[in-house]
Amino acid sequence: MFEQASLEDLASFRFGHAADAELATGCTVVIAPEGAVCGIDVRGGGPATRETDLLKPENMVEAVHAVVLSGGSAFGLEASSGVMDALAERGVGFPVETARVPIVTSACLFDLLIGKPGHPDKAMGRRAAEAAFACEPFGEGNVGAGTGATVGKLLGSERAMKSGFGINAMRFGDLVVAALVAVNALGNVRNKDGVWIAGCRDDDGSVMDGTTAFEFAAQAMAAQAAAQTAAEAPESPAEPGGTPCANTTIGVVVTNARLTKAQATKVSSTCHDAYARAIKPVHTSNDGDTIFTFASGDIAAPSDLVAVMGTETMQQAICRAVTSAASAYGLPAADDIA
Repeated sequence: MFEQASLEDLASFRFGHAADAELATGCTVVIAPEGAVCGIDVRGGGPATRETDLLKPENMVEAVHAVVLSGGSAFGLEASSGVMDALAERGVGFPVETARVPIVTSACLFDLLIGKPGHPDKAMGRRAAEAAFACEPFGEGNVGAGTGATVGKLLGSERAMKSGFGINAMRFGDLVVAALVAVNALGNVRNKDGVWIAGCRDDDGSVMDGTTAFEFAAQAMAAQAAAQTAAEAPESPAEPGGTPCANTTIGVVVTNARLTKAQATKVSSTCHDAYARAIKPVHTSNDGDTIFTFASGDIAAPSDLVAVMGTETMQQAICRAVTSAASAYGLPAADDIA
């Protein structure tokens, strides 16, 4: 039977957060000091990523040393350079004659519209890496990449809610699979029972049904498109949420299983089912939804089992991202609504 596990059961990895509450942004790093196989699947229409081509199964690099999840949109990719510097100083990386080159891949979410102006930089990335090596407490909620995360922006930011960073892990015998995710979705979030727990708020302050919210957004988009057509305006078609790509859910499945790059890529693909179960709508043009799979290769395990476990634990991690968040920046959290 599946049992609850923890990140401490994944001894080949280190986990670290860094954030700036005033800037309402942060970053999270998963480090594999000895290197680990990594795959990726990107479903959203507006991703901000770094070094993801090398994760393709046909490309040379087999070992990745860190995955970074960051706020700051494309600006946040700078945090990865700080992680890279911290790893290089510790001798972690791909050997090239007398040097070592750390392989660091990353994805970012858009949180630029709340808090003071700013984004994760090299210094913040370094702090996250140092926190990982120091084994500092690694929590959930308004931390790391989830510091400025919000959900439910279909009807505009004034009806949105605070979200955050979620963690869940499970084991089956010696196999351990964990999911870490920063939920910054355009859509609403529901739990395994189908109850909408965070997202667009109705006039009375309650969480709106995800389907209803999308219907209202569709009506607004249709009206705006009709107005543009009538005026023969050259603007782009209307998009929900107001600001293009102002969203994105980014996560990583971490496991001690032995996977090839192709298998890790397939696990990432399958685990997007968790996004579809928990978030509505998902994978829109305004989202950069991304999942990495990071596998240390410590034990043999069927890749399909890893995928099934990863999907289940990712769905729970998404729920934890919103239920562990605290109200901030003028936005209520799930606990406030409950």
